[in-house]
Amino acid sequence: MANNAQNISQSRPKNIIIMIGDGMGPAYTSGYRYYKDNPETEEVEQTVFDRLLVGMASTYPARVSGYVTDSAAAATALSTGFKSYNGAISVDVEKRELATLLEKAKALGLSTGVAVSSQVNHATPAAFLTHSESRKNYTEIAERYLDTDADVILGGGQRYFSEELINKFTAKGYQHITEMSQLDSVTTPKVLGLLADVQLPWVINNKPANQLSLLTQKSLELLSQNPNGFVLLVEGSLIDWAGHSNDIATAMAEMDGFAHSIEVVEQFVRQQKDTLMIVTADHNTGGLSVGANGEYAWKPEVLQRVKSSPDMIAAKAIAAQEWQPIVTDLLGFEPKIQEFATLTNARMQGNEAMAIALRKLIDIYSNTGWTTEGHTGGDVQVFASGPGAKLFSGHQDNIDIANKIFSLLPTSVQ
Repeated sequence: MANNAQNISQSRPKNIIIMIGDGMGPAYTSGYRYYKDNPETEEVEQTVFDRLLVGMASTYPARVSGYVTDSAAAATALSTGFKSYNGAISVDVEKRELATLLEKAKALGLSTGVAVSSQVNHATPAAFLTHSESRKNYTEIAERYLDTDADVILGGGQRYFSEELINKFTAKGYQHITEMSQLDSVTTPKVLGLLADVQLPWVINNKPANQLSLLTQKSLELLSQNPNGFVLLVEGSLIDWAGHSNDIATAMAEMDGFAHSIEVVEQFVRQQKDTLMIVTADHNTGGLSVGANGEYAWKPEVLQRVKSSPDMIAAKAIAAQEWQPIVTDLLGFEPKIQEFATLTNARMQGNEAMAIALRKLIDIYSNTGWTTEGHTGGDVQVFASGPGAKLFSGHQDNIDIANKIFSLLPTSVQ
């Protein structure tokens, strides 16, 4: 009997880290493999995603919302183990509050945290930390974070936190930081890091691709100070935002940033032996296809040469008189005469029209396809490592992921 109890305790992780690549359907991890491939070698090298793959998950929301989920319903499923309607933040279809993973962990004496590249009160982190009838209630969600007692809250979102609200956080013992450079000064929990007005900068505009990995590293450092253990959510939020814009160059750079964060956690899991990491996506965004237009080809080298996000290239092109050389330089290829004519027309219509024209041009040169600017209903991959990782093998539903994690939480802490 004692031996059996010992086996259970050995297989039960002390720390649990759930990482969500928002919108990161299977085509994103396949595309990322080719994006990172070394063309000098015969083989296509594995990525962190290939190393850690264990299963797949379905993502559909509650029946009332059909088969295609949004981030709020998906995060509610992953956080609570219950399906809900699109837009729900950890409430059920009757709008009753559902206990979240981080709430359960906190009640057991574990430390909790979120580190994301969107605003900290966006759908995914919100569904792990608190409750709301609508993901759009950004101000209310920010205010509700006061009651979560979370030890680490790192990401963007300054505009949603009034001075009065920040004062309430500091009165509760939170250190408040607004710059990445201030991370080093934080050596103990609790911390509220609002490091951008809304989202963190796009990775493609802000090399190296290490902002989310720095937030992840700091979260691990702070949360592991609790001898009882911790539960951490990390989200590569902006993969989804780039997918909604059908912006392949920006999406692949965001994948790189998320992959670096996974590698930070993978290293932590290797060293600690008592930590479980689960990586998944909440849904697939954009209907990305690696190859398009009847042509059997995809050209990631085109994406590697793009130096800035299309919206930044557009802004620079609109601000300059002699804009064509700027566009050629930042795209990494020279558009043809007819393509420049299309860009000229788009430039006269403003930043958004110009950015869309540039994204479409990058799609043509890389042979990338998209089916929608929304989400699709396909299954997503599940990756895992550490004690309990085998539980996540094969096919499962997103609520199964939550319920498996719940089964691994300590029954009580000493």
